[in-house]
Amino acid sequence: MQIVDSLLGLRAQIRTWRAQQMSIAFVPTMGNLHQGHLSLVQRAQTIADKVVVSIFVNPLQFDDKADLQAYPRTLQQDIQQLSETDCDLLFTPPAELIYPKGMAAQTKVVVPGVDDKLCGKMRPGHFDGVATVVTKLFNLVQADMALFGEKDYQQLLMIRRLVDDLNLPIEIISVPTCREQDGLAMSSRNQYLSESETSHCPSVASMPVASRT
Repeated sequence: MQIVDSLLGLRAQIRTWRAQQMSIAFVPTMGNLHQGHLSLVQRAQTIADKVVVSIFVNPLQFDDKADLQAYPRTLQQDIQQLSETDCDLLFTPPAELIYPKGMAAQTKVVVPGVDDKLCGKMRPGHFDGVATVVTKLFNLVQADMALFGEKDYQQLLMIRRLVDDLNLPIEIISVPTCREQDGLAMSSRNQYLSESETSHCPSVASMPVASRT
Protein backbone atom coordinates (compact mmCIF):
# COMPACT_ATOMS: atom_id res chain seq x y z
CA MET A 1 0.00 0.00 0.00
CA GLN A 2 1.28 3.44 -0.91
CA ILE A 3 1.01 6.23 1.65
CA VAL A 4 1.09 9.81 0.35
CA ASP A 5 0.50 13.13 2.06
CA SER A 6 1.10 15.54 -0.83
CA LEU A 7 -0.97 16.58 -3.81
CA LEU A 8 1.93 15.90 -6.18
CA GLY A 9 2.31 12.34 -4.91
CA LEU A 10 -1.42 11.69 -5.08
CA ARG A 11 -1.90 13.12 -8.57
CA ALA A 12 1.17 11.29 -9.93
CA GLN A 13 -0.30 7.94 -8.95
CA ILE A 14 -3.78 8.85 -10.18
CA ARG A 15 -2.30 9.81 -13.56
CA THR A 16 -0.48 6.49 -13.79
CA TRP A 17 -3.65 4.55 -13.09
CA ARG A 18 -5.61 6.65 -15.58
CA ALA A 19 -2.98 5.99 -18.26
CA GLN A 20 -3.56 2.29 -17.63
CA GLN A 21 -7.32 2.84 -17.98
CA MET A 22 -7.99 1.71 -14.41
CA SER A 23 -11.11 2.70 -12.49
CA ILE A 24 -10.67 4.31 -9.07
CA ALA A 25 -12.87 4.11 -5.98
CA PHE A 26 -12.49 6.48 -3.03
CA VAL A 27 -13.31 5.98 0.66
CA PRO A 28 -12.97 9.20 2.71
CA THR A 29 -12.53 8.69 6.47
CA MET A 30 -11.40 10.48 9.61
CA GLY A 31 -9.39 7.47 10.76
CA ASN A 32 -9.76 5.39 13.91
CA LEU A 33 -10.90 2.68 11.52
CA HIS A 34 -13.20 -0.22 12.40
CA GLN A 35 -14.89 -2.97 10.42
CA GLY A 36 -17.47 -0.53 9.12
CA HIS A 37 -14.74 1.42 7.33
CA LEU A 38 -13.05 -1.75 6.13
CA SER A 39 -16.32 -3.01 4.68
CA LEU A 40 -16.35 0.10 2.46
CA VAL A 41 -12.85 -0.71 1.25
CA GLN A 42 -13.78 -4.33 0.61
CA ARG A 43 -16.87 -3.29 -1.32
CA ALA A 44 -14.81 -0.78 -3.32
CA GLN A 45 -12.40 -3.54 -4.31
CA THR A 46 -15.24 -5.44 -5.99
CA ILE A 47 -16.27 -2.54 -8.24
CA ALA A 48 -13.02 -0.71 -9.07
CA ASP A 49 -9.49 -1.55 -10.13
CA LYS A 50 -7.86 0.65 -7.48
CA VAL A 51 -8.99 1.91 -4.06
CA VAL A 52 -7.90 5.15 -2.40
CA VAL A 53 -8.65 5.79 1.28
CA SER A 54 -8.14 9.17 2.91
CA ILE A 55 -7.64 9.88 6.60
CA PHE A 56 -8.20 13.49 7.59
CA VAL A 57 -9.74 14.70 10.84
CA ASN A 58 -11.62 17.69 9.46
CA PRO A 59 -11.58 20.62 11.91
CA LEU A 60 -14.16 22.53 9.87
CA GLN A 61 -16.96 20.14 10.84
CA PHE A 62 -16.39 20.39 14.61
CA ASP A 63 -18.27 23.11 16.48
CA ASP A 64 -16.57 22.10 19.75
CA LYS A 65 -12.78 22.42 19.96
CA ALA A 66 -12.64 19.97 22.85
CA ASP A 67 -14.45 17.39 20.73
CA LEU A 68 -11.94 17.92 17.92
CA GLN A 69 -8.99 17.52 20.27
CA ALA A 70 -10.49 14.39 21.82
CA TYR A 71 -11.26 12.70 18.50
CA PRO A 72 -9.26 9.43 18.47
CA ARG A 73 -6.25 9.41 16.18
CA THR A 74 -4.81 5.94 15.56
CA LEU A 75 -2.84 6.33 12.34
CA GLN A 76 -0.42 3.43 12.80
CA GLN A 77 -3.24 1.06 13.68
CA ASP A 78 -5.22 2.34 10.70
CA ILE A 79 -2.26 1.78 8.37
CA GLN A 80 -1.94 -1.80 9.59
CA GLN A 81 -5.61 -2.52 9.01
CA LEU A 82 -5.63 -0.99 5.54
CA SER A 83 -2.48 -2.90 4.60
CA GLU A 84 -4.10 -6.14 5.67
CA THR A 85 -7.17 -5.23 3.60
CA ASP A 86 -4.97 -4.66 0.51
CA CYS A 87 -5.88 -1.01 0.08
CA ASP A 88 -3.94 0.48 -2.83
CA LEU A 89 -3.27 4.01 -1.60
CA LEU A 90 -3.71 5.90 1.67
CA PHE A 91 -3.91 9.69 1.40
CA THR A 92 -3.11 11.51 4.66
CA PRO A 93 -3.18 15.22 3.81
CA PRO A 94 -2.07 17.78 6.41
CA ALA A 95 -4.49 20.56 7.32
CA GLU A 96 -2.28 23.02 5.42
CA LEU A 97 -3.02 21.19 2.17
CA ILE A 98 -6.78 21.12 2.71
CA TYR A 99 -7.06 24.66 4.12
CA PRO A 100 -4.01 26.55 2.81
CA LYS A 101 -5.49 29.95 3.74
CA GLY A 102 -6.86 28.79 7.08
CA MET A 103 -10.41 27.80 7.90
CA ALA A 104 -11.67 31.34 8.45
CA ALA A 105 -10.80 32.27 4.86
CA GLN A 106 -11.95 28.99 3.34
CA THR A 107 -14.65 29.06 0.65
CA LYS A 108 -17.45 26.85 1.95
CA VAL A 109 -19.92 24.52 0.30
CA VAL A 110 -23.41 24.87 1.76
CA VAL A 111 -26.24 22.44 1.00
CA PRO A 112 -29.47 24.33 1.82
CA GLY A 113 -32.01 22.72 4.10
CA VAL A 114 -29.59 20.37 5.85
CA ASP A 115 -28.12 22.24 8.83
CA ASP A 116 -31.52 22.97 10.38
CA LYS A 117 -32.87 19.41 10.32
CA LEU A 118 -32.34 16.30 12.46
CA CYS A 119 -28.67 16.04 13.47
CA GLY A 120 -27.99 19.47 11.97
CA LYS A 121 -30.11 21.17 14.64
CA MET A 122 -27.69 20.06 17.34
CA ARG A 123 -24.48 20.62 15.37
CA PRO A 124 -24.46 24.10 13.80
CA GLY A 125 -22.02 24.34 10.91
CA HIS A 126 -21.27 20.62 10.95
CA PHE A 127 -22.74 19.76 7.56
CA ASP A 128 -21.20 22.83 5.92
CA GLY A 129 -17.84 21.54 7.11
CA VAL A 130 -18.56 18.05 5.81
CA ALA A 131 -19.80 19.31 2.44
CA THR A 132 -16.74 21.52 2.05
CA VAL A 133 -14.13 18.89 2.87
CA VAL A 134 -15.86 16.17 0.84
CA THR A 135 -15.98 18.45 -2.20
CA LYS A 136 -12.29 19.29 -1.79
CA LEU A 137 -11.35 15.62 -1.39
CA PHE A 138 -13.36 14.68 -4.47
CA ASN A 139 -11.45 17.32 -6.43
CA LEU A 140 -8.11 16.17 -5.05
CA VAL A 141 -8.55 12.42 -5.60
CA GLN A 142 -10.62 12.61 -8.80
CA ALA A 143 -12.03 9.11 -8.40
CA ASP A 144 -14.79 7.52 -10.46
CA MET A 145 -16.85 6.62 -7.43
CA ALA A 146 -16.94 7.23 -3.67
CA LEU A 147 -18.36 4.91 -1.03
CA PHE A 148 -20.19 5.96 2.15
CA GLY A 149 -21.84 3.93 4.88
CA GLU A 150 -25.57 4.25 5.47
CA LYS A 151 -25.02 4.79 9.22
CA ASP A 152 -24.71 8.54 8.68
CA TYR A 153 -27.78 8.64 6.47
CA GLN A 154 -28.39 12.38 6.60
CA GLN A 155 -24.79 12.92 5.56
CA LEU A 156 -25.19 10.42 2.72
CA LEU A 157 -28.25 12.22 1.38
CA MET A 158 -26.48 15.56 1.64
CA ILE A 159 -23.48 14.27 -0.32
CA ARG A 160 -25.72 12.84 -3.03
CA ARG A 161 -27.40 16.22 -3.34
CA LEU A 162 -24.20 18.26 -3.52
CA VAL A 163 -22.83 15.94 -6.21
CA ASP A 164 -26.04 16.39 -8.18
CA ASP A 165 -26.28 20.15 -7.61
CA LEU A 166 -22.63 20.81 -8.51
CA ASN A 167 -22.53 18.31 -11.40
CA LEU A 168 -19.51 16.56 -9.91
CA PRO A 169 -18.27 13.68 -12.09
CA ILE A 170 -18.35 11.02 -9.41
CA GLU A 171 -20.79 8.24 -8.50
CA ILE A 172 -21.89 7.95 -4.87
CA ILE A 173 -22.33 4.37 -3.68
CA SER A 174 -23.90 3.55 -0.31
CA VAL A 175 -22.99 0.50 1.75
CA PRO A 176 -25.22 -1.02 4.49
CA THR A 177 -24.36 -0.20 8.09
CA CYS A 178 -22.01 -2.60 9.90
CA ARG A 179 -23.31 -3.47 13.34
CA GLU A 180 -22.07 -5.07 16.53
CA GLN A 181 -23.59 -8.39 17.59
CA ASP A 182 -26.15 -6.53 19.74
CA GLY A 183 -27.24 -4.40 16.78
CA LEU A 184 -25.37 -1.20 17.68
CA ALA A 185 -24.00 0.52 14.59
CA MET A 186 -20.20 0.50 14.57
CA SER A 187 -18.77 3.96 15.15
CA SER A 188 -15.49 5.52 16.24
CA ARG A 189 -17.47 7.39 18.87
CA ASN A 190 -18.83 4.25 20.53
CA GLN A 191 -15.75 4.21 22.76
CA TYR A 192 -17.12 7.37 24.43
CA LEU A 193 -20.13 5.41 25.70
CA SER A 194 -20.36 3.83 29.13
CA GLU A 195 -21.27 0.15 29.45
CA SER A 196 -24.87 1.01 30.33
CA GLU A 197 -25.14 3.47 27.44
CA THR A 198 -23.72 0.89 25.04
CA SER A 199 -26.31 -1.67 26.10
CA HIS A 200 -29.14 0.90 25.81
CA CYS A 201 -28.25 2.30 22.38
CA PRO A 202 -29.43 -0.65 20.23
CA SER A 203 -32.95 -0.45 21.69
CA VAL A 204 -33.11 3.31 21.12
CA ALA A 205 -31.90 2.92 17.54
CA SER A 206 -34.70 0.48 16.79
CA MET A 207 -37.43 2.92 17.95
CA PRO A 208 -39.33 5.17 15.53
CA VAL A 209 -37.69 8.59 15.30
CA ALA A 210 -40.74 10.36 16.80
CA SER A 211 -40.52 8.12 19.91
CA ARG A 212 -36.91 8.85 20.77
CA THR A 213 -36.00 11.27 23.55
